[in-house]
Amino acid sequence: MNTLERLENLNHIRRLSRLMDNAIRIPGIGFRIGLDPIIGLIPGAGDIISTGFSAYIIYLAARFGLPREILQKMIFNIALEATVGSVPLVGDLFDAYYKSNIRNLALLEQHLQVAEPELNEVTPLETVTSIN
Repeated sequence: MNTLERLENLNHIRRLSRLMDNAIRIPGIGFRIGLDPIIGLIPGAGDIISTGFSAYIIYLAARFGLPREILQKMIFNIALEATVGSVPLVGDLFDAYYKSNIRNLALLEQHLQVAEPELNEVTPLETVTSIN
């Protein structure tokens, strides 16, 4: 992937992670949730769908050539959220607070700050959007 494709991939991961974990601000308390705990409310299939989205985000992140240790941490985050998330109601509350996709995004961005600092110089979403 060239630099522009890498930036587009990174920003796609950012958008999906934020959509799944903190896209909706709850009025009055300012807490943010995403689609993950909402989808998780669907009996049976909800947690499978959410885990599928999270696995897709890890797939996109793996395209950056992440070290095995980082991928293992990302997979652990998703597995923990999927396991605890499968408990009715309590799991959905855990999903709302744990935010595994945002945690994985932070792991990816920490890695890229060291491995590909040139991406950090132009990574704001607005910059990439204005290029297109």
